Amino acid sequence: MHRELITFKVEGQLFGIDIMAIREIRAWTPVTRLPSVPHYVAGVVNLRGTVLPVVDLAARLGWRATEPTPRHAIIVAQIDGQARGFIVDSVSDIVTVPSDALQPPPATSDDTIVPFLEGLAAIEENMVMVLSLSALSSSIELAHAA
Repeated sequence: MHRELITFKVEGQLFGIDIMAIREIRAWTPVTRLPSVPHYVAGVVNLRGTVLPVVDLAARLGWRATEPTPRHAIIVAQIDGQARGFIVDSVSDIVTVPSDALQPPPATSDDTIVPFLEGLAAIEENMVMVLSLSALSSSIELAHAA
């Protein structure tokens, strides 16, 4: 069995998300900041009349906050019935990965990113970190934003 992933870059690293969870990819749109939300919640945007919470994926993964430019993109994903936007540096490609090619994340003492990984996949010369959307959003407190 194969999985299709959309690949994208954050802080120069290649990540992937299951394409079945993706609703759309948007050009960068400035967000409206919200008070009293976690540091990795960039704010909200209007998605055809719906308030879309937008997460700074770099900050969520424990890296420095993104300073978005028109080159950035927002990947809109459906997670547990709710739409969430994720700021990424750039969208790369759609790739097909055999299910058995997905390797478990390595055990490390630094649990900053590893808890958010579903696994790793070698694609050509690149290592793609496949993100678990449910893990990324498990502790996101966006009830006020959605």
